[in-house]
Amino acid sequence: MALWDKVKQGIDKAGKAAQDVFDEGRLRLDAYRAREQADKAAEALGYAIFRAVDAGGELEADARSRLIDALRERDADARRLETELATARAAAGAPDAAPGASPESAQATAAPAPEADAPAAPPQPPPSAPL
Repeated sequence: MALWDKVKQGIDKAGKAAQDVFDEGRLRLDAYRAREQADKAAEALGYAIFRAVDAGGELEADARSRLIDALRERDADARRLETELATARAAAGAPDAAPGASPESAQATAAPAPEADAPAAPPQPPPSAPL
């Protein structure tokens, strides 16, 4: 019977590890989606201000406050999820980037440095938003 108990413990441990990985992946995806929504809210605010100024005026106060409130809400949600992700990764003992850092910034810092003998790649212009 002791052998079966050890097998059962091993299966339980593997099941818990798999569940932890699944939960972290779900949390990572939720944080990514929340950050995308915050970025879209910021984009909407920027476009609204641009269009108002381009038309020779200013953005109406109620529209501005509505767009700013939406951005604050989405940004707070993204930060909360990113903090939860960092906490979950720290609890699991995984190395993590700075709390609040996006997955893209963590990947950018993990990229290997170019070799000294390799020719430098021309700088890439930032992606532009369609008007």
